[in-house]
Amino acid sequence: MDARGCARVARAYSSGVSVLTPEVVLPALRGSFGREYHHAEVAPTTQRMLPGTAAHGAVALAEHQTEGRGRRGRAWVDEPGRGLTFSIALHPPPPLARWPELTLLAAHAVASEIGTGATVKDPNDVLLAGRKVAGILAEAGERVVLGIGINVGAAPWPGAGFVEVDRLGLLVGVLDRLEQAYVRWASHSES
Repeated sequence: MDARGCARVARAYSSGVSVLTPEVVLPALRGSFGREYHHAEVAPTTQRMLPGTAAHGAVALAEHQTEGRGRRGRAWVDEPGRGLTFSIALHPPPPLARWPELTLLAAHAVASEIGTGATVKDPNDVLLAGRKVAGILAEAGERVVLGIGINVGAAPWPGAGFVEVDRLGLLVGVLDRLEQAYVRWASHSES
């Protein structure tokens, strides 16, 4: 806990990068998720940054969101340039009834990358020491867009938690874990 009573965890990443531009992110990626990468310093929400033609696994990241949302229309507040706010486009196979599982899949990918002490609170939150450090919002239509917000370096609201990590390493790790989990999930959809 920090002086404000916010949960935090340290993780060993060391890129020292402060802005997650395509020139920084693309060479660091391990898989195919994020190879189509849209970046903005400020955006209302990353979910609207992805074009309708975005490929499966395309990522949109904003250094700061001005209209970030959570479930039930709640606001998602981030610390400009400190948190991770990004969305990923997925084109999952039928049946559509399984698509809501993708929210929980993303939450587990985030919790796994954060590491020891991170837990998932169904359906879309990641907690650390009982405090929310991340949230996932899924929107579905022709595709699923997963909006992911992770508090990094500071808690943007009272009672929230945060992780003390390198944002590039965290982003790359989450995308890698999510891609691996998605491949397993999709193989079960087809059987």
